[in-house]
Amino acid sequence: MAKITNIRCIRTRHNRSWTIVKVETDQDGLYGIGSASDIYQPSAVEKIIEELFTPLLIGRDVSQIEDIWQTMYTSSYWRNGATLHTAISGIDMALWDIKGKEAGMPVYQLLGGQARSEVKVYAHADGKSYEQLEEEVERYREAGYSYIRCQLGGYGGGGFTQGTQSVFPPAASFDEDVYVQAIPQMFEKLRVKYGMDLKFTHDVHEHLNPASAIILAKRLDPYQLYFLEDLLQVEHTAWYERVRTVSVTPQAVGELFIHPQEWLPLVQNRLIDFVRMRVSKVGGITACRKIAAVCEAFGVRTAWQEGGENDPVNQVAAAHLDMAIWNFGIQESNHFNEAEREAFPGMATIRGGALHLSGLPGLGIDIDEEKAVLLGAPAEGKPYHNPYRLDRRLDGTLVRP
Repeated sequence: MAKITNIRCIRTRHNRSWTIVKVETDQDGLYGIGSASDIYQPSAVEKIIEELFTPLLIGRDVSQIEDIWQTMYTSSYWRNGATLHTAISGIDMALWDIKGKEAGMPVYQLLGGQARSEVKVYAHADGKSYEQLEEEVERYREAGYSYIRCQLGGYGGGGFTQGTQSVFPPAASFDEDVYVQAIPQMFEKLRVKYGMDLKFTHDVHEHLNPASAIILAKRLDPYQLYFLEDLLQVEHTAWYERVRTVSVTPQAVGELFIHPQEWLPLVQNRLIDFVRMRVSKVGGITACRKIAAVCEAFGVRTAWQEGGENDPVNQVAAAHLDMAIWNFGIQESNHFNEAEREAFPGMATIRGGALHLSGLPGLGIDIDEEKAVLLGAPAEGKPYHNPYRLDRRLDGTLVRP
C-alpha cells in the first residue's frame, strides 16, 4: 500500500486565497489534491496542515481514510473549529482522490456508484433594481437553468442604503422592515412573468431578527420557493420550530455550520428541508457522506454550499457526493475564468444548468502548479474581510451574518 511521504499547501488565486492540499506518496506519480481554502484565514489553515498534520501523517497508509480522519479530528484535543475542519477537509479530499486513482475509478463510484445522470445547479441572479434582476433571470433561463437564486440589491432586498456618518466606520445600512416587504413583492412579479416554470430560491444570509424572519417565511408561501436559505442566524436555530408552525416554505440551512453534528437537531426534528454545509468546511467527503446518510432517514436533501470565492476542487468534491447520494437536492454553482480552468485541468463544467464531471479517476481534477502561481500575487498585510460584516442597521448596530 502507498504511504504518505509529504503534504504540501499550494496557495493560488488573488491574495493567494485558494489553498490546495497536495498529498504525495511513495508510489511514483501517485498523489491527491483537496480543497482547504479559507479566504479569511488562509495562513492559519496552512499552518495547521504544515505544523500539525504533516508530521502526524507522514508514513501513514493512504488507504486508511476513516482512521486518518479520526486521527486528525482528535489531534489537537480541542476540536470543531473552522480552521481545523478546513485543514481536515483538504487532506480528506486528497486521500479520496488517491483512492480513486488507485482503483481507476471516479470517486463517486467508490461512494456507491452513479445515482443520477447529472447534477443540477442553481444560478445566482441579482440586481440593484427589479428590472436588472429580471434581465439576469432571463439570461440564466435562456442558458438552460431551471433553478435560480434571486436577490434584489445584494442581500438587502431594497433594504441597503448608503450608510450615514456616525461613530462607526462607513457601511451599508440594512432596513429590516423594507427588506421583509421587498422580497415578497419581488417574487410576486417573477411569478406573474414566469409562472411556476422556474424554481426560485432566495438567500436571507441570516440578516433578520427571529420575528422578522418568521414574517418573511410566511409571506413567501404563495410563491412556492424551492427553498429559503439561511433564514436565521446560527445562534437562533431553535426558532425554526416556530417557523415550521406558520410557514410551508422549504428551509435550507447550514452555510456557517462546521461541527459534524451541528445540523443534527434540525434534521431529527424535521425543521429544515436541505442541509447547506460547504464540503471543505465540515470535514470533507468522509464527513459529508455520513451527514447525507443521516439526512436521508429524515427526508432531508442536500444542497452543498459553494460560494463565489471558493475553488474548483471543492466544487468537484461536492459533485462526486451529489452523483452518489440518493437524497441529493441541488448544488450551488460557481464559475471560473479561462486562466483558472487551465490551472485546474479536469475541472467540472456547467452545461444546460447541470454540473458535469470529467469522468477521470479520483476526483478527476488536477493542478498545474506553474499556471496556478500566475493566478494572482500575494497581498501581504491585506487580509480579506467579509463584506457582510460591514452591514449595519439604521441605528448603527452591526448585522451578524
